[in-house]
Amino acid sequence: MSSTGKQPIQSVHSIAANSAGPASTSLWTRLSGYISQHKAVVYTVGAVVIIATAGGIYYVSQSTPNEDEPGKERKSKKDRRKKDIKDSASEKADKIQADSKKPAVANTDNVLPDVDENTVGSLTPEQRSTYAAKLKAAGNRAYGNQDYPRAIELYSKAILCKRDPIFFSNRSACYNALGNWRKVVDDTTAAISMDPEYVKALNRRANAFEQLEKYSEALLDFTASCIIDGFRNEASAQSVERLLKKVAEAKGKAMLDAKPKRLPSPTFVSNYLQSFRPQPFPKGLDESVTLDENSGDYHLQLGLEAVKRKTADAYEEAGEAFEQAMKLGTNHEATALNWRGTFKYLRGDTASALADLSQSIELDPTMTQSYIKRASLSLELGDREAAAADFQAAIEHNPDDPDIYYHRAQLHFICGEFADAAKDYQKSIELDRDFIFSHIQLGVTQYKMGSIASSMATFRRCIKNFDKVPDVYNYYGELLLDQQKYQEAIEKFDLAIEMEKQTKPMGMNVLPLINKALALFQWKQDFSEAEKLCERALLLDPDCDIAVATMAQLLLQQGKVNQALEYFERAASLSRTEAEIINALSYAEATRTQLQVQEKYPQLASKLQGMAGLGAR
Repeated sequence: MSSTGKQPIQSVHSIAANSAGPASTSLWTRLSGYISQHKAVVYTVGAVVIIATAGGIYYVSQSTPNEDEPGKERKSKKDRRKKDIKDSASEKADKIQADSKKPAVANTDNVLPDVDENTVGSLTPEQRSTYAAKLKAAGNRAYGNQDYPRAIELYSKAILCKRDPIFFSNRSACYNALGNWRKVVDDTTAAISMDPEYVKALNRRANAFEQLEKYSEALLDFTASCIIDGFRNEASAQSVERLLKKVAEAKGKAMLDAKPKRLPSPTFVSNYLQSFRPQPFPKGLDESVTLDENSGDYHLQLGLEAVKRKTADAYEEAGEAFEQAMKLGTNHEATALNWRGTFKYLRGDTASALADLSQSIELDPTMTQSYIKRASLSLELGDREAAAADFQAAIEHNPDDPDIYYHRAQLHFICGEFADAAKDYQKSIELDRDFIFSHIQLGVTQYKMGSIASSMATFRRCIKNFDKVPDVYNYYGELLLDQQKYQEAIEKFDLAIEMEKQTKPMGMNVLPLINKALALFQWKQDFSEAEKLCERALLLDPDCDIAVATMAQLLLQQGKVNQALEYFERAASLSRTEAEIINALSYAEATRTQLQVQEKYPQLASKLQGMAGLGAR
């Protein structure tokens, strides 16, 4: 939840930052969607658990209810299955008797064998087995009557006669009913030590761990349970999803608190900044004017010039220059506040960014970019009403500013209001037909609305009118890829890559490289070439979180789980907001848990291999 108490909406950066629009968000979405569709999942989300094997990563869906009551254990060993068949009739009778509240239970208990630690040693093996069965049956009746202390006493005596995993599991059910979670862990651990594939004991221990807030341990047990049970238990699968989120949230919050406020990758920064139309330098700050190096105006001019270079070093220089401009004082304070707030926003310093943008508006109520950026911040924090109010205020001050309608369209797009988004993109185009991203966004929105023909026509017009702009080919290629037109998509990505090299050799946008990698993976399963493209992207932009995450997915698909885990963790460290960190950590934790399951339960290797074969069909 945000500080406003409202549910955060998807980060505006995840939309605007990658292309000045939503098309790039499909990098994650499309990869995940393709993998899910082709039975090769790479993360634990939506009741799906990753399965890491030598042959790849696969998933199996789940759909059977869970049971949690002594006398109804699902056994994994053949001999316990046979025993359950024999026991089930008597236990059903026991339950009927318990439900009818007849006094027979007390009479039966009166003739139960009386054993303790001193006398049990004198019993023969046959006597022990007979006594254990009687005590267990009586314990089941006591449990059915909700007389948990008595049931615990009876199961404890049964355990003295015979150490059976069922007896420990049943006693753990009593402790579970009493909320004695540590005792639950003790008894289920004893049961699992005797039968490592005892699903009910694993589930019960997982629940106890969750109650004790030991979420990683609970996640491990529920994941093992799902694998052993063939992913048929929907409740367990949902528990995996819930715990995965809890573990990621706990680690994500700690990571965010310790995370230094730093700029994201230059690809991210460039694409966010280009979502605004270029503005001329304020009067007196244009490049031809020589200013005193000790003045705030000089540093403001320096920052604006650095932004134009679009490199990592230049963006760092710009951020420092805007800070220095405010420190020294400038004749263009509203502009300096706008830019300083923008760079604080990019660093994830939300509170300070809001303060700067608000002060910029107070000093110059006509500066519509400050309204728009503050609206983006409000939207990221989940305060849609504040965002809408800022857009309306901006329109009142300058109804002919196309940036307002473009970014308000982003709000509608994020909220799934595609018809309203299309109207605002159209309005932005009417006011300025030369801003390529309005056209691109309109095409993407039409595609989202299901108007495929209109979307393709929009992109063909874009290519005709903006034939030298690489972004057009990149995002047209994304839509072609979504339609599985692989050859055409790759041709568009290649054009975009070549144009990026020619026009921006020092600040190349790496998204076309990543898209081409995904296309080769989806089309030909060409992992080698896809990895090379991601590596090239990371050489150009080492902090590009999308490139890192894509590499992690590709490695996971090949069963290179340890390497994939490193990349998922790196993606989390590069993420800017708490929601983005949690998303990346969810992938990492799912991968880590699978490794732990295989290490702790090596006997599951054959099950995993079998499931891989099932998922691959």
